[in-house]
Amino acid sequence: MTQEWQLPAALRPRREGLEFDLEAVYRSLVQLHVEASDDGYTAAFLGTERLGSGVVIRSAERKVVLTIGYLITEAESIWLTAYDGRVVPAHPLAYDQVSGFGLVQPLGSLDMPALERGSATTLGIGDRVLVIGHGGARHSLEARLIARREFAGYWEYLLDDALFTAPPHPQWGGTALVGTDGLLLGVGSLFVQEALADENFDANMFVPVDLLEPVLEDMIQLGQPRRQPRPWLGVYTAEQADRVMVADLMRGGPAHRAGLRLGDVIAEVAGQPVRSLPQLFRAVWSAGVAGAQVPLTLTRGRQSVHVNVRSGNRDDFLKKPLQH
Repeated sequence: MTQEWQLPAALRPRREGLEFDLEAVYRSLVQLHVEASDDGYTAAFLGTERLGSGVVIRSAERKVVLTIGYLITEAESIWLTAYDGRVVPAHPLAYDQVSGFGLVQPLGSLDMPALERGSATTLGIGDRVLVIGHGGARHSLEARLIARREFAGYWEYLLDDALFTAPPHPQWGGTALVGTDGLLLGVGSLFVQEALADENFDANMFVPVDLLEPVLEDMIQLGQPRRQPRPWLGVYTAEQADRVMVADLMRGGPAHRAGLRLGDVIAEVAGQPVRSLPQLFRAVWSAGVAGAQVPLTLTRGRQSVHVNVRSGNRDDFLKKPLQH
């Protein structure tokens, strides 16, 4: 696929102060072209045609491509484009719902260098980083770490220590966050606005690569981490004035079946007051594993409504990839 866009030269990575082979890092990135099922759960909000980047890494056994998991959810086909333009098909290996990481197995030889992994714990606010996308310098930029904090996503997702960088990359999904030592520190997930000193900055959110290390081999060998799945409600929520409101529901999901409605305010989980998304998610997950009953107290207009939701396993609601 021809790539016509490019970042301004002033934003691209500078070689000054770098003691590693930047060209080798560029060669470790691939483009993912994903076609997802049009009748899948994620088609309505992620679309059925998805483009992003992925980075070749090495596990104990082989090379795989690390990316952000939403790109490959319910994928029917995946094509990888290497730095030199070669294209090979690929298969989705695993999506870790907790971290958000996805793994892809090329079904042909890419003959590309693997990027070594570091630790995001070495990063401090203001540190210089590189955001590398497929396509080399034209699709990569210099950035700074502007924040690291908890991040809650309305789709029942929570990171204790997310990384935020600016300026933002315009095609952030699956980009590689690389330190000045040439090591992989994170994977691009979102475009966000970050408030600092009464100013709003456009930024990217990255998932720290440290979250991959404990689960990488399980994801490759088992297709998922070796942990019990968390309770999942299938509800999309929003914070508003210290209240958590139901913004949308997965049709046929646990919360929808239990009778939750758009506009409901989730006031309590198992008697515990809820005023933020992190509070909601942690309270739900403390109910046990997927399948546990989750008691909710809702404010619906002027009424207080008590509902028991039998939680589910999110993976059970997703279409599975065809086996190769």
